[in-house]
Amino acid sequence: MDAPGGATSPLSWANVSLAFSFIVFDAVVSLAFGLGVGSGLVTAALRCIGQLSVVALVLQQVFATNNPWAVAGIALLLNLMGTIETVVNKSKKRYAFMFPSVLVGMLGSTIPVSIIGIRFAMAVDPFWKPEQYIPVVGMLCGSTISGIVVSVSYVLKELHDNSDKVQMYLAFGASRFEACKPIAKEALRLALTPNINQMSVLGIIAIPGMMTGAILGGSSVEQAARLQMVIMFMISSCTALSSIATTILALGVIVDNEHRVRPDRIDVRPHAVWRARNYVVGRVVEKAKAAGSRAWKKTRPVITRAEKGGSRGQAETTARREPMTLPYGL
Repeated sequence: MDAPGGATSPLSWANVSLAFSFIVFDAVVSLAFGLGVGSGLVTAALRCIGQLSVVALVLQQVFATNNPWAVAGIALLLNLMGTIETVVNKSKKRYAFMFPSVLVGMLGSTIPVSIIGIRFAMAVDPFWKPEQYIPVVGMLCGSTISGIVVSVSYVLKELHDNSDKVQMYLAFGASRFEACKPIAKEALRLALTPNINQMSVLGIIAIPGMMTGAILGGSSVEQAARLQMVIMFMISSCTALSSIATTILALGVIVDNEHRVRPDRIDVRPHAVWRARNYVVGRVVEKAKAAGSRAWKKTRPVITRAEKGGSRGQAETTARREPMTLPYGL
């Protein structure tokens, strides 16, 4: 057994399979009680396995090269993938120019915060060391996705389903900033509540993952605690900055500079990616049904004749096997 604070034992796919069995157990419980969350758990777990496997292969090469341009490319890729995840998968409603707005909000928060935080708060020189910079940017992107989704979803819901208040304020002469300020305040409150709650319970109730990883990696508990403080402050500030930026951009698009609410700029349909997927799947299913129908029409007469021939032959055989009965007395 490894000594406390020493390197952890190497993990194999058997260890991962054992941990995956926990998800399978939860899915079975969900299926037994009809809760409807089992498929989502299993799908997310399988995505996690695939994504982390790919990331491990890519990061291994980036760490080996120790090239700042490769690190910059990974940081941009993480922000781009986070934007796609936010717009395509997480958002039920979208607005015009949402993709560039979310991308600007993520880049404008994760890149400055990561550079300043790693270089000065974490005292890493140079700041772009792959083993330091890439994990931090990944954590910042993951946190900003949650904040942006919550804030923008609330803004779109209010302006699409409950736009009467905003229109009333605008009708009485309020500017679009004054009319939309209550919506923006509530959206940001909802987006930042998870981070505020998480900071409130760190250390006393929960020991976070970064601190646990640092301790398992051999760092002292004091250094691990300070590292977790720095990371947590970076995550919270980055989430707040990205949520504020995307909320303002969303309100600026939906309520135009003529102080009019533009519901036509809100799209409540599934994203074009999923509409295209549904169209392709529908066409494939239709063609498969048509091919099956044609095949059945061709094979049905053959099967019918075979059944009729088999019934006639069985009747003749039965007639031959039955003895002839003569009238009584003959």
